Amino acid sequence: MADGLRRLVGAESGRVLQEKLESWYRDYEINSCDQNLNRCCEIIELNSEIQGQLFTILNETSQEGGHYAGVETIKTRLLPWLGTCFSCATSGKLFETNLSLTQDSIEKERQLRELASNQTFQLQELQEELTSTRLQLSHVQQDLAKTQLALEDTKTKSATTLLAAEDEIVQLKAALKTSCAQEKDALRKLDRLNDYEQQIQILRDEISILDAQKSVLQSRFVRSRSPSPSKSPSPLPLRSCSPGRARRTNASRRACLVARFGDIYAQERLDAETDLRSYINDTERVQRIIYIAAVESFRAAKTAYRQFKIRVRDTLSLGHSGPESLEDAVLDYIVRHEDLYDVQASVNEVISSMNINPKISFPPEIDFIVISTLIRELCRVAFSMQTLVPPLDVAFGIDGELFSETKYHRSFESDFTAALVAYHVWPALMENDVVIVKGEAVTKRGALWSHRSRSRSRSRSRSTSPLLAHHLSRSRSPSPLRSGSPRR
Repeated sequence: MADGLRRLVGAESGRVLQEKLESWYRDYEINSCDQNLNRCCEIIELNSEIQGQLFTILNETSQEGGHYAGVETIKTRLLPWLGTCFSCATSGKLFETNLSLTQDSIEKERQLRELASNQTFQLQELQEELTSTRLQLSHVQQDLAKTQLALEDTKTKSATTLLAAEDEIVQLKAALKTSCAQEKDALRKLDRLNDYEQQIQILRDEISILDAQKSVLQSRFVRSRSPSPSKSPSPLPLRSCSPGRARRTNASRRACLVARFGDIYAQERLDAETDLRSYINDTERVQRIIYIAAVESFRAAKTAYRQFKIRVRDTLSLGHSGPESLEDAVLDYIVRHEDLYDVQASVNEVISSMNINPKISFPPEIDFIVISTLIRELCRVAFSMQTLVPPLDVAFGIDGELFSETKYHRSFESDFTAALVAYHVWPALMENDVVIVKGEAVTKRGALWSHRSRSRSRSRSRSTSPLLAHHLSRSRSPSPLRSGSPRR
């Protein structure tokens, strides 16, 4: 039995029967009647062969169990089937069953064809997407190649620029070293010159004091030898004035001086800018020069006022008597005799300070004496402001400080969004750290650093110029300008 079953399995009769059925089903519509009948007969013959082999296996299997083995199974299953398998009803049912199986097979085959068609369509779409992706990748690779070429070009240009910048830095360092050496030499000479000026001023003060003491001694000597009482000559040319007049007129003098300070800003400053523009085309340099001239004028005037006050106090203290204090008498005397202030000496001092100021530069063929009119008026106003109680002074400003709305107006060329002061145009007038008159400043973004770099590269020293030595050797009396400077 086992051998027969193995032969049946090895022959694959069942698979061949199924294939013939499927082939017949596919070609049924295109075959002729005879062809379909032949196919059906072939299938019946194949099916009968399979049935014959199965009956042979059934016989062998029943023999292996003995004489009476399998009797019950044959009675209950095989014999009833043999009795009814050839009946019409059974044939009809089998036909219906075969027809249902055939329809199911057709439906599954149709589904398989639709699934294969869908898969083919999806495969085509994927192939199209793959083609599009490859095309985009090709474009990206081309763009990447172009970008790499541009990057290499930029690297080459940057290397060239860096080499040029390094050469320029070396040259600037050499120029800076030379400028520093010149500046140190000029500072040494300036220190010596200041020492000489201080010694000369000390000697002049001593001479003035000795003259005053001599005048007092002479007046006492004349009074002691005079037989009748007479008025002794005054040690200083006093004018008729009631005690404390300077303090009583302080408010009116303050108002006049503040108004005069505004007039200088509106008139003399503009005239000075016009004179400087004939030599300098840079507006920033012109405005810086005028601002430094204003600050230096106040400094020189305050120094001269202190020295003048010391001399007057020393003189009046020798013979002071009266209801007012010595300080009030000194202040009254200075107010009455402001014409004794040597304004030309302060003008010379301001010009000397400006000549060595590293923040401003000037053509070597001319001098700052071209704006001496502005400096003289500022010195006079600053000197008179020191006689006020309290005195007035200008605000101290530095480049790069935070802009203050209460202290300065923005110039029209300013960047109104910048917070730092690039440079000052006019100082603010102060009274006990309170702003009386606003100044003017310029605010710009990045202008401070650019100006510092320019000032370091072009820091000048005018102390070696013969014009400075010639200017400092002038007397305190006004001297005519050189032929190349405009006369005011």
